[in-house]
Amino acid sequence: MSRKNARETLYKLVFEYLFTKEINEQTEGMLLLDASLSEDDKDYIRKCYNGIAEHFDDLTARITKYTTGYASADRLVKGDLTAMLISAYELEFCEEIPASVSISEAVELVKQFSTSKSSGFVNGVLASINKEVR
Repeated sequence: MSRKNARETLYKLVFEYLFTKEINEQTEGMLLLDASLSEDDKDYIRKCYNGIAEHFDDLTARITKYTTGYASADRLVKGDLTAMLISAYELEFCEEIPASVSISEAVELVKQFSTSKSSGFVNGVLASINKEVR
């Protein structure tokens, strides 16, 4: 399975996390049972899922710093926030992932799972975060 598909699995976990603010081991276990996920994919998903939960407040603060017109992360479209959390985490904590790949994959996720107008917004926010952290 490609990293793109692993990101889609991670997207589902992080999206659920936005509503519960808890790691759901049952959902995580169920999604990781996918036979097409390699061990590297599963490790990536676990690392990012746990890391996003651990650094959630810092990541959302960094994202909202660049979302002009939004008072808080609660006002952002959840699909957009999910993709931005994944990429913001990768930009800060996964140096082995090129910034251009992380941002591009986040844009593709919002094209697939969020609103039609989200891609430019998400790209701009993540480009600003990239300048700050890399």
